Amino acid sequence: MATGVSGEGTTPGDPTEPGADIGEEIRHAVEAPPTRIVVVGGGMAGLVAARECARPGFEVTVLEASDRVGGSVAPLPLAGMTLDAGAESFATRGGHVAELLADLGLGDDIVQPNPSGAWVRHGSRSVPLPKAGLLGIPSSPLAKDVVAAIGWPGALRAYLDRLMPVLKIGTERRLGTLVRKRMGSGVLDLLVAPVVTGVYSAAPDDLDVEVVAPGLNSALTRLGSLSGAVGELRSASKAGSAVGGIRGGMWRLPEALAADIRARGGVVRTGAPVQTIERWSAPDAEDTARAVIEAVLAESLEDSEPTAPAQTAADAEAARPARWIARTADGDTLPADVVVLASPADDSLRLLSSLDPALAGLGELDWPAASSVELVTLVVADDRLAASSVGTGVLVADMPGTDVRAKAMTHSSAKWAWVAEAAGDGHHVVRLSYGRAGRPAETRELDDAALRAVAVADASRLLNIPIAESSVTAFARTPWTNALPYATVGQRERIQRVRTEVDGVEGLEVTGSWLTGTGLASVIPDARRAAERARGLRWKALTAALQADDNSATEQGLDT
Repeated sequence: MATGVSGEGTTPGDPTEPGADIGEEIRHAVEAPPTRIVVVGGGMAGLVAARECARPGFEVTVLEASDRVGGSVAPLPLAGMTLDAGAESFATRGGHVAELLADLGLGDDIVQPNPSGAWVRHGSRSVPLPKAGLLGIPSSPLAKDVVAAIGWPGALRAYLDRLMPVLKIGTERRLGTLVRKRMGSGVLDLLVAPVVTGVYSAAPDDLDVEVVAPGLNSALTRLGSLSGAVGELRSASKAGSAVGGIRGGMWRLPEALAADIRARGGVVRTGAPVQTIERWSAPDAEDTARAVIEAVLAESLEDSEPTAPAQTAADAEAARPARWIARTADGDTLPADVVVLASPADDSLRLLSSLDPALAGLGELDWPAASSVELVTLVVADDRLAASSVGTGVLVADMPGTDVRAKAMTHSSAKWAWVAEAAGDGHHVVRLSYGRAGRPAETRELDDAALRAVAVADASRLLNIPIAESSVTAFARTPWTNALPYATVGQRERIQRVRTEVDGVEGLEVTGSWLTGTGLASVIPDARRAAERARGLRWKALTAALQADDNSATEQGLDT
């Protein structure tokens, strides 16, 4: 009888598999106890993985340490609105986010940003960010918007890229070094650095070219210039906006995911940090007998007829063999057949180290420090902001003479129509970001009044409109400690080491932004793959059970 997972992607009970005894396989699948999956972490990766696993035959529990789900996709109630406190958009590449939103009934609420684009600030001067580029690298160095941004000397130096032999440079791993050698420091400092520090929370010299721009080096070798390579990669990408959003805020996505998991029978617990994950071991017979005797004695001391305590469903579940035991900070123990680690890097590495001696070395791989930022959101009642000339926001180059402390500003009500509608006529929402790669957000040392004053001054300069303190009707600060810088040089090797080691431990999966990068377009497919592998262990167990039945029947037939 054909059982198991075939090379063609069939699973037990798949009626398309030739020769399958469908009735027997369905009986085994129905009668087998559910596979218990514990997902550690209720951020976006954990929620996606849990939803993919929450289906018949599986019991799914999500354990989230904080008091809400979603991680960096979070709501911000302010001035009668609910804005985004973290991620406000998603990358459209691959269609993964749009597909998930459609599945959750949010497809009609996908919105596109204002196409006017962002500006970049050098010192005390702001200019439009050139359009035809990749991570700030121009595809046409002498284009008008490039010349306007970096001047003729910088543009002419960048054009030398077209004349410079590729072999003179060779393959370069670090993005900053590559851009500096091919196009000069003007492009690097004035265009590339402001873009990539905002996207990757790391300096250009620390970023791995193959991670942030896959295919760029090979295109450079083939075409002979960096600008030509950028042009090819841009032409290969789909037309349309590179980012999208959700009407009402990105925070609606994790809320919808959690609701759907519960509707499918799963459990989502917040305020449940996991202390340890241990290998399950069968209860000791002597300890079990002692517990029964103690229970009988306790009952007899109450002057009642001593009877053996009845086994409850919870007792039976706890006694059922498992692979793992997840222990929460409040003392709960959850048996699990599969554990999916979707917590932040520090927590995941700590749990991996305690889980298996073979994984203990993963926390000692010279991991880079997590970056930290602080977001400040202002609601401003000033009609003049509608006439601001800096598009949807401004990226700030980190250079001498810079007159603002923020590294970026988003004019949210200019970028998103739904925010403008929520704010109302004459009101604008402005969001500023503080804290650069390798440096903690110094604004954390400021009290609310001081930070508010800094943010108002920065917004005034970046918008080129003096904003009165009295016109600020609402203020909020949101500190974030981001995931490990995914794209830094050496991180690929560390991440691959984690994945390789975890692959060797059956019943354990790991996913999350620290392994994939912070964008949902990367997080979602990785979490889905982790869930698929987790579900596959059930079919593997059913296959083994069916095979055992076959072998037993064959042996009985031979005996007779």
